[in-house]
Amino acid sequence: MWRAELHQLFRRTIVRVQLVVLFLIPVLLAVAVKLSGGPPAGRGPSFLDQVAGNGVFDALAGLTVCVPFLLPFTVAVVAGDTIAGEASLGTLRYLLVRPAGRVRLLAVKAVTVVVYCGAAALSVAAGGLAAGAALFPMGPVIGLSGTPIPLADGIGRTLLAAVVAGASLLGLAAIGMFVSTLVNSPVGAMVITAGLVVAALIVDNVPELAFAHPWVFSHDWLAFGDLLRTPVTWGGIVQDLALQAGYVAVFGAAAWARFTTRDVLA
Repeated sequence: MWRAELHQLFRRTIVRVQLVVLFLIPVLLAVAVKLSGGPPAGRGPSFLDQVAGNGVFDALAGLTVCVPFLLPFTVAVVAGDTIAGEASLGTLRYLLVRPAGRVRLLAVKAVTVVVYCGAAALSVAAGGLAAGAALFPMGPVIGLSGTPIPLADGIGRTLLAAVVAGASLLGLAAIGMFVSTLVNSPVGAMVITAGLVVAALIVDNVPELAFAHPWVFSHDWLAFGDLLRTPVTWGGIVQDLALQAGYVAVFGAAAWARFTTRDVLA
């Protein structure tokens, strides 16, 4: 069942297109920097002004660009479709005929979304590293602390940054799955989840709502950049992952409570 769900997810055209687009975003950034020379130091998205000097930074710049908007929206599409998509197709009732039952089905769907979050973020990093290596020199990475980091270590930290970025989206994924248990329309679940992303970003950028910022699931999405410090500053990353764990616990429990008690008519 687990393998079948993962196979079904990654053979869907929309999921493949999303991963290709995510891969191409840092490629386009690299081409733009190659043609223009990149922005002046301190201008533009984080890490973008360093891409011309070291291709490793293209992956980090790609993550910085994709994490606030594009990555969350692709996760909203996948998470919103988990249960509502089956209900819309009329296959949910037949899936529940299996001996596995509702809890295992929900758990399998959750695992597929978790895998997608990691695959999506790693697609961005892979595209950035590939384009960076093709268009720019690759060498020791000058981290945010000004200390050189060996190339292999720098690439390893970049891939770890992608994993952290993917994990940062798990709270949103749990919200999307909960919404998916409430409605029978996958498009409706996707739109609601995407709308919550926009609302969270707005709240997180309103100074008058500073008291709420630490509790907004998007607040520390860019904490992965701290992996480029020497030594690594873990405070923001741990805070982000703890917040995501809280959202997963709350909305995962809500999804379980809703899904195990709802009437399945389709």
